[in-house]
Amino acid sequence: MEVKNSLSPTEDQVKGFFEPADGPIYMVNLLKFREKAEYEDGRKTDLTGAEAYALYGSAVSEILKELGGGAMFSGQVERLMLGEVEELWDNISIATYPSRQAMIDMIQSEKYQAIHVHRDAGLAGQLNIETTNATGLWLNA
Repeated sequence: MEVKNSLSPTEDQVKGFFEPADGPIYMVNLLKFREKAEYEDGRKTDLTGAEAYALYGSAVSEILKELGGGAMFSGQVERLMLGEVEELWDNISIATYPSRQAMIDMIQSEKYQAIHVHRDAGLAGQLNIETTNATGLWLNA
């Protein structure tokens, strides 16, 4: 299995995302941060990649609430318990959206476009995994 962190989806991934879907989605984000934030506009900064991404994450959490979704979990990766990858991600976060369309609306909003610069400055790459609860399976704590 090849694992490739990216900052943007492929054309096929974008097409798939715009296909109709019912119900909420839960986006699992595996995040790899840059050591130092790098802004495309060349601005000088002392922010780490994680700090720049935190600016983005805080603002996205507010937008998610407005859409009826939210941040469910965010945690620092400590180690790999099972399996193997060449390099671990730095953070894992899970966000919920009331629908795929709500996520599309967020991405296309002016508020999101204004903060997206911090995401790009902070991330070296990521994997986004769209999930649903179509099976109805839940683990009991």
